[in-house]
Amino acid sequence: MKEKKQGYISFKESREIVKYNKQQIRYYEKLKKRKHIPESEYLTTMRDENNVVEFEDLCTYFFTDTGTVKAVNGVSFDIPAHSTVGVVGESGCGKSVTSLSLLRLVQAPQGQIVSGSIRYKAKNGQCYDIARVPSSIMESISGKEISMIFQEPMTSLNPVFTIGYQLDEVSLLHIEGATKQSAREKSIEMLELVGIANAEGVYKSYPHELSGGMRQRVMIAMALCCQPNLIIADEPTTALDVTIQAQILDLLRELKEKLDSSIMLITHDLGVIAEMADYVVVMYAGKVIEAGNVFEIFDNPCHPYTIGLLKSKPVINKKVDELYCIRGRVPSAVDLPDYCYFRDRCDMCKEKCAGKYPEFTYVSPTHKVACHLYDKEA
Repeated sequence: MKEKKQGYISFKESREIVKYNKQQIRYYEKLKKRKHIPESEYLTTMRDENNVVEFEDLCTYFFTDTGTVKAVNGVSFDIPAHSTVGVVGESGCGKSVTSLSLLRLVQAPQGQIVSGSIRYKAKNGQCYDIARVPSSIMESISGKEISMIFQEPMTSLNPVFTIGYQLDEVSLLHIEGATKQSAREKSIEMLELVGIANAEGVYKSYPHELSGGMRQRVMIAMALCCQPNLIIADEPTTALDVTIQAQILDLLRELKEKLDSSIMLITHDLGVIAEMADYVVVMYAGKVIEAGNVFEIFDNPCHPYTIGLLKSKPVINKKVDELYCIRGRVPSAVDLPDYCYFRDRCDMCKEKCAGKYPEFTYVSPTHKVACHLYDKEA
């Protein structure tokens, strides 16, 4: 009998996966297409009235031909009002999928919010569970009350339409009673607000006529058109040079104070987090492993993964032969282990780490960590 190659699936297993995927996709798509949903299903109450968003045990999966990818697997954290929450972690840890789940932009039909809740406190005082809100109501929230600055300014703008056309579309769609003239005035006003000198010239330009920094400013102007309650900034400084990065971050900070909004900032750069964030959420393999305010995370990192991230960043005036690197690889999101996902890469693991996945332990009232090193028994 031939020994089965590791990492391969048989034809029989492949058929079973396809069958399972069809059943799951059909079920979740049917839920989304329901009409006349009673308000009691999607209206809820916030756990803390001082929060704008509360993620609770959110699970977002992708049903692929190789199995179910658990991109976000039980994520829970809060975004307080008038604050910046930085979400940090290496590529593939679930940062962007968490933010796309909040806007219900996960690529369907393969991508689905499977369980959990995302509570959002709207400007009208009502609290919505975004995971269950009908599409018709979501259209009035997405882009108006919650807006997103996407990761790639080069590809986020449509190359065949002018900047003005794309900016006007936001006002005409979301602002009641908006006309072509009022939308044009609003667009030019927003371009001036984000520091573009020749606003009228840029309004008539196409995306390819602008630099990367200018395009990113246009994306920020588009996100802020309706004075949103929450701004999601998904790596807003990617592919920009250092001086432009600094300008974009200063602009975001200034606009947050002006509009009195909250920011969910997603980035790999710990330097950006230290400068911008009030609270930090560290993610690994689709889970939150540590969370606290910015001083707690940088002055007293507890999880071995957080310590590794901080050690891997170069420090000025410190000479090293080579930068620290966390050994090993992230486990496959299709076949996650029952024990701590970081165990096989951890330099501090002990016997208990082979047991069940660790629960959160509070190091301080605002600082929590999911690691057996901090268990109450320990």
